[in-house]
Amino acid sequence: MKAAVIVFPASNCDRDVAVSIERTSGVKPLMVWHRETTLPDDLDLVVVPGGFSYGDYLRSGAMAAHSPIMREVKSRSERGLPVLGICNGFQILTEAGMLPGVLMRNARLRFICRDVYLRVETHDSLFTDRYETGETVRIPIAHHDGNYFADDATLKEIEDNRQVAFRYCDEEGEVRPEVNPNGSRANIAGVFNRDRTVLGMMPHPERLAEDILGGADGKPLFLSLVEALS
Repeated sequence: MKAAVIVFPASNCDRDVAVSIERTSGVKPLMVWHRETTLPDDLDLVVVPGGFSYGDYLRSGAMAAHSPIMREVKSRSERGLPVLGICNGFQILTEAGMLPGVLMRNARLRFICRDVYLRVETHDSLFTDRYETGETVRIPIAHHDGNYFADDATLKEIEDNRQVAFRYCDEEGEVRPEVNPNGSRANIAGVFNRDRTVLGMMPHPERLAEDILGGADGKPLFLSLVEALS
């Protein structure tokens, strides 16, 4: 699997996700600076990593969404190239119009950094094939602007098309308002585009992708990609 990780000013998870990709696939990903304008023709995956691109000025992800490389990422994704956006990467993908909805300030207006439980809403995607539908996993979050919002019509469309990838839940897998860490509508933690070739998620699977990190619930996501794209 040939992957590329986009690097923005103030990215802080680009190397983390690159390590997870390399250890899972055996192939070191390309690190692509945000000022680049092209991607290799034989690329299998683009990852837009977490961090605080452009210092989160203006609005989280808003400036990065207009970086030269993101025009190429969007164009290639429209032709079917898989794209994964994690945390700030999720924000960038919504700002670029590649995913529905927006990410707003957390409901309590505080930065949150802790492990949360997620319920896998579907295994039917190249990102989640190694999970089971309904499975509960533990993945860390670290964000100030992770409050996912979509208007009623958009939310209905997302639900009807089964575009929700993950929801915040308790340890038993029950989705409840009390375990929603940031106020996201319908406890949504990650969404696909209509074709399920683009995934944005606020939790960081790369931070729990090896037992030495304290858990490996994020590893199946990378294994799913390697198996689907290799």
